[in-house]
Amino acid sequence: MRLPLKDNIEHPLGPFLYTISCLHCVSVSLSQNGAGLGAMWGKEKAVEMLKESGFSNVEVKTLSHDFQKYYYVGYKGKAML
Repeated sequence: MRLPLKDNIEHPLGPFLYTISCLHCVSVSLSQNGAGLGAMWGKEKAVEMLKESGFSNVEVKTLSHDFQKYYYVGYKGKAML
C-alpha cells in the first residue's frame, strides 16, 4: 500500500521530496530496468517487500533527530532477543 501525497503533505519536505522522486528517481530507476519506486515509495511498501523476501519480523524504527528516514530491522525466523 502506498500513501498518497495528501497523507504526507504536512511533512516538512514532503512536496519537494515527491517532486524529486517523480522527476528524477523514478525515471532513473526505470531507465536501469528497476521497479520505478522512486524516493517516496513508503514504509508500507518497504515492509511488504521485506516480508516477501522472507523477513517474517520487520520493525520500523525512527531516530528523534531524523524526521526524514525510517530504519528497518528485519529478521528471518524468530527475532533475536
